[in-house]
Amino acid sequence: MIIRKNAAELEKMRRSGLLVWEILRHLSSMIGEGVTTLDLEVAADKMIRDAGARPAFKGYYSAAAGTRYGFVLCTSVNDEIVHGMPSSKRALRSGDVVSIDTGVQLNGYFGDSAVTLPVGEVDAEVRRLLQVTEESLERAIDKVRPGNRLFDICSTVERYVVENGFSVVREFVGHGIGTQLHEEPQIPNYIDRRNENPRLKEGMVLAIEPMVNAGKADSRVLADKWTAVTRDGSRSAHFEHCVAVTANGPWVLTRP
Repeated sequence: MIIRKNAAELEKMRRSGLLVWEILRHLSSMIGEGVTTLDLEVAADKMIRDAGARPAFKGYYSAAAGTRYGFVLCTSVNDEIVHGMPSSKRALRSGDVVSIDTGVQLNGYFGDSAVTLPVGEVDAEVRRLLQVTEESLERAIDKVRPGNRLFDICSTVERYVVENGFSVVREFVGHGIGTQLHEEPQIPNYIDRRNENPRLKEGMVLAIEPMVNAGKADSRVLADKWTAVTRDGSRSAHFEHCVAVTANGPWVLTRP
C-alpha cells in the first residue's frame, strides 16, 4: 500500500531531508586526496547525533546479507555501485569517484539522499558519467506530478541514460519513504513490467535514485554481503533525492 502524507507530515519530512542535505554538503567539502571513507563516516555520525536524529542505515537488517549494516553512510568508490562500507583503510585518491549515501530519522520521519563526487581531477568520460546520472535524476524529478504514472519516472531515467551510452543498474531500485525508510512503491530505473504502475497522487513521497554504470549493467555483491560492484569493473555513479508529489509539481525535500 502506498502511504500518502498530509501537509504536516511533509513538513516533518522536509526537516529530515534538509538535515541530510546539510550532511552531504559538509561531506562534499571534505572530499580530497588522502581522506578516508571512515573520516566521512565519523563526521556524518557526529552531525546526526548533534541534530538529535537517528541514522537510518546503521543497524538496518538485510535478509539478503543476513546481518545488520554497521555504518551511518554508504561510501561506494569507483566500481562500487551501492552499500560500500566506510573504512580507515580506504583513502581517496585523485581520479577516484565516491558515492555518499545517507539517511536520517528525525521526529519519526525519514530523509534519504545520495551524491557522487569526483576526487581531484577525473577524466572526461567520468565527468560525463556523473553529469548524465545527475541529469537523469533531474529529468525524473520533473515527472513527479499528479496524474503521471510511476513508469513515467522509470522510463525517463532509462531512456536518458541509454541515449548517452551508459547503462542502468537493475538489481537495486528507489522506493517510497515516510515513517519507514523503505515503503511502497519500488521505483526501478527502467520499466519493469512485473511492477505495478500506479498513478501519482498528491502526498506520495518517492526516493528516486538512478544508479548508472559506465560499462554494462551487470553487478555482483562482494564477500562482505553488502558492497555491490560492477561486474566489468567500470565506474558507477549514484544520485538520489526524496520528492513529494504536490499540486504545484515536484517538491524536492532533500535540498533547499
